[in-house]
Amino acid sequence: MFFSSLLEVLKKINRELLRAAGWGVVLGMAVIGVLVPYEVAGRYFLGSMPAWTGEVTIFVLAWVSMLGAAVGLPRGYQIGMTFFLDLLPPGISRYVQILGYLAGLCFLAVLVVYGFSQVLVNVRQTSPAMQISMALPYLAIPVGSLLMWLVTFEQVLETLLGKEKLLPAKNS
Repeated sequence: MFFSSLLEVLKKINRELLRAAGWGVVLGMAVIGVLVPYEVAGRYFLGSMPAWTGEVTIFVLAWVSMLGAAVGLPRGYQIGMTFFLDLLPPGISRYVQILGYLAGLCFLAVLVVYGFSQVLVNVRQTSPAMQISMALPYLAIPVGSLLMWLVTFEQVLETLLGKEKLLPAKNS
């Protein structure tokens, strides 16, 4: 009962966080879609461009990559190698799937902890062109990893409670 309630709360939290992250990805891609052609055209016609455009593009790309990975995770857009999982009986397959989720949770936890550590180390470092704290682009790693951790934890609970969306199986 506790885990079912926890799962429902987690689903609501994840839905809202991923909705915000999805809009962040859309906005970031729009920024990249404007700045990259602007940079290319500027270099071609003017011979040079301000350095801040390249910095913004790189920093936004880091955020879009991490947020996009989190948004895609519940939709199954991650790499999955299900060949051996499909060969196993359903009961064993479920436990192997849970082990995979737990390994993913451990990896993501490391990214969150060390990502925040890197944010703190780089708080006083400034970017060369825009003179903003490098903590801002580095923050994409722990934020995106935390979102992915929450989604993966939701998937673990769904699997334990038997409510999981099965991994893509072979279509015969």
